[in-house]
Amino acid sequence: MSGVVSFRPMNMADLTRVLEIEQAAFSHPWTRGIFEDGLRSYDCWVMFEDGVQVGHGVIQVIIDEAHLLNITVHPQRQGKGLGQQLLEHLMRRAMTLKAGECFLEVRASNQSAYRLYERYGFNEIGKRRDYYPAPGGREDALVMACTLID
Repeated sequence: MSGVVSFRPMNMADLTRVLEIEQAAFSHPWTRGIFEDGLRSYDCWVMFEDGVQVGHGVIQVIIDEAHLLNITVHPQRQGKGLGQQLLEHLMRRAMTLKAGECFLEVRASNQSAYRLYERYGFNEIGKRRDYYPAPGGREDALVMACTLID
């Protein structure tokens, strides 16, 4: 089980570690530029376990709709419930920002993330063909949505 988990808003000083975690977790990670833009436009968070930065998440809220743009836990820390804690934190933030619904895209091949979202209450509502870059081509995204209720 995980240790003591905490969250705080992401800042520029966090980006070196954020990028290390992104690169460890994904074949096509977000770039420094994407995160720098995100810090200006989105609700960006870092997650700590026992004082060690182990993950991050980014949401965008437009009026009453949230979009989960990024949720990442370092691969060495996965499988301990940290992704669920991070998702719950981000959804609480979305509700605080008055979102009533949240949308996300997930790689069709990312079954562990898909199951995490499903357990939280997300339902698959569509597919975006060839949405993600993938080794050797493109990969479909599954679009999921969840009604946010306190």
